[in-house]
Amino acid sequence: MSGEICFLDATEAASHLDALVELLRDSVNSGASVGFLPPLEAAEARAYWEGVVLELASPSRGLAVARVDGRIVGTAQLAEADKANARHRAEVSKVLVHSSVRRQGLGAALMRALEARARERGKSTLVLDTREGDPSERLYQSLGWIRAGVIPRYAQSADGALHGTVLYYKLLDETGR
Repeated sequence: MSGEICFLDATEAASHLDALVELLRDSVNSGASVGFLPPLEAAEARAYWEGVVLELASPSRGLAVARVDGRIVGTAQLAEADKANARHRAEVSKVLVHSSVRRQGLGAALMRALEARARERGKSTLVLDTREGDPSERLYQSLGWIRAGVIPRYAQSADGALHGTVLYYKLLDETGR
């Protein structure tokens, strides 16, 4: 599936709050482990995205979106570290793809866009975490991300079960990897 990938600034993101809320709710309510528990209410999802909009006022936060037929169906965020000894790295978070269009290459396209943005911003080390065993692990590994380790019992599911989170990293070099 071909989709358009672009970055939104704070004003653009604010104008698409309803679509972002719907995407987050769909992702969480269909099983994604991204810091929320199902069923995710619209008010909680909106409060989250309003906070992201505020963070987008800083150049150290990036929000990539995937659009298909003009509809936002995916997002991924890049948060640059601000500590003096960490300015070479950034964290990838909230890689979301709507359940109706998963496994069609949009997640990979979002990740490639974040990696390109990170290179443009002078970042050489990227990190992320994901729930152990989730399909996202295959995506990250297929894009050259390295599994660093697992923190057991890190995230809780709606049923109370505890799951490990897997830490991944990717070193960006001058060859564009």
